[in-house]
Amino acid sequence: MFWCASCGGCEESILDLSEHLFTLREKAEIVFWPMAMDTKYDAVKALPDKDLTVTLINGAIRNNEQVEIVRMLREKSKIIVAHGSCAHQGGVIGLANFFSSSALLDRAYKDMPTITDPGDVPSNTSKLNGTRLELPAMRRSIVPLNKVISVDYYLPGCPPSPELVKDALFAVLSNDLPELGTVFGETKALCHTCPRLSSKPEKLKLTTFKRLHEVEWDANTCFLTQGLVCLGPATRGGCAARCIGANMPCRGCFGPLDTDADQGLNALSMLAALLEDTTPEGLDRGIKSIPDAPGLLYRFGLAASILGGRFQGGK
Repeated sequence: MFWCASCGGCEESILDLSEHLFTLREKAEIVFWPMAMDTKYDAVKALPDKDLTVTLINGAIRNNEQVEIVRMLREKSKIIVAHGSCAHQGGVIGLANFFSSSALLDRAYKDMPTITDPGDVPSNTSKLNGTRLELPAMRRSIVPLNKVISVDYYLPGCPPSPELVKDALFAVLSNDLPELGTVFGETKALCHTCPRLSSKPEKLKLTTFKRLHEVEWDANTCFLTQGLVCLGPATRGGCAARCIGANMPCRGCFGPLDTDADQGLNALSMLAALLEDTTPEGLDRGIKSIPDAPGLLYRFGLAASILGGRFQGGK
């Protein structure tokens, strides 16, 4: 297991296997897991190519060191699994592609309202006792794992459910794997298995969308029917509707369906189709009722989308 640019929730999803961890321990040896083990990169480099049966890599690719390590793990592994939304689609981390690296660093170190004595942005190089120390350089943009190495399977979700993680790992151990490139989960949209599906009318027309704090929403009725944005129609099912069960709309962490090239565009099309006023002014008013439409529709998939981010110029 290896952790790139992410929050760490996917690392914890391994621990969520609970008692299945004992079965996993009987059937497999974990040889590389920096979060939990003191394993050196040089020890992995010394392994023969394809010596590792499977490696789960979570997180998007943000810096050059991550590129180097995932390429090494690709050489040493028979199977690579993109583990979680960030490795699969770029995840929330990928929203950084709306800004330049310098703008991000300025925001973090100089422009934050909570910083009362801003200084210069720290350098990624320094000297200590005559020795040059260097931090990994940030890449110009964030990309999902398959933009750097070939990926065999994908575990969607932020984080993936313990059931999906278990299914993937035990499919490897039993040599009962699906077709290469498979995304573990369902092939239909979340709407098809949503517990509120029966409350969604056949035809639905809205003028604007509401934010969650603006309405006391019903816990048993389709969110879209109540004018609240839910990305269930544009998101792969397989999450057991965990957010819906917690009375929160789907935010799209399982990514697009196999038939969709761009989850954000599909979601935008879905929402626009719900608007009653289809004039340019009506569509504009409806979409503007979502304060941060790009951030919402591309919350988990900007880095893997056709859009990719905001063009910053240069190479």
